Amino acid sequence: MQYKLLAADDEEEICRMLKDYFEMLGYAVYTANSGKGALDLLYTQPDLILLDVNMPGMDGLDLCRRIRDSVNVPILFLTAKIEEQDRVEGFLAGADDYILKPFSMEELQARVMAHLRREARRMDRKNVMSTGPVLVDYADRKVRVQGNEVSLTKTEFDILELLSKNRGRIFDKETIYEKLWGYDKEGNSESITEHIRRIRKKIGAHTGQEVIETVWGVGYRWIL
Repeated sequence: MQYKLLAADDEEEICRMLKDYFEMLGYAVYTANSGKGALDLLYTQPDLILLDVNMPGMDGLDLCRRIRDSVNVPILFLTAKIEEQDRVEGFLAGADDYILKPFSMEELQARVMAHLRREARRMDRKNVMSTGPVLVDYADRKVRVQGNEVSLTKTEFDILELLSKNRGRIFDKETIYEKLWGYDKEGNSESITEHIRRIRKKIGAHTGQEVIETVWGVGYRWIL
């Protein structure tokens, strides 16, 4: 897997150094010399972001505050500031770590890899959900109930995944249909009722617990 890094620093030499070093290690690296420039590069969906704190205009703290609610990847600050209050402000803004300038590239690489490994472990945990007797492995698209594997069709698993990842949220048939196949797909949302009936039957064969509740006149929700 090729990791993508976004590095923002107003010193072009540092950006060039980061780009050359991490590209040599196999990373895809995008650089910017301002907070605005980094904001414009978020479409690349980086796996980790390196931000200089003291950039002109929108500095690293402002950028971090602005993107943290929508960007859920590790953010590391590069800074010459060493005061405790500076670090506190950074963590409150949403940073995950501080790298003090001047830094060695070897230490920076080690910090980057540590955060990427931690993020990978977190994502692995998110890919498996256990609720009551039901265990769902989203990565392998498998469902087990009390140790018994339940065979679901692609559509049945897609519906189960949508509902179980949004536990308690009610989805009407039209919304489920659109999320699975899009607005332009020709078909009938009424088929969702039959798919859900089959999911209930297959899981119910191994447990007496209801997993999908019908909210009459509204839709369906995962309740385990």
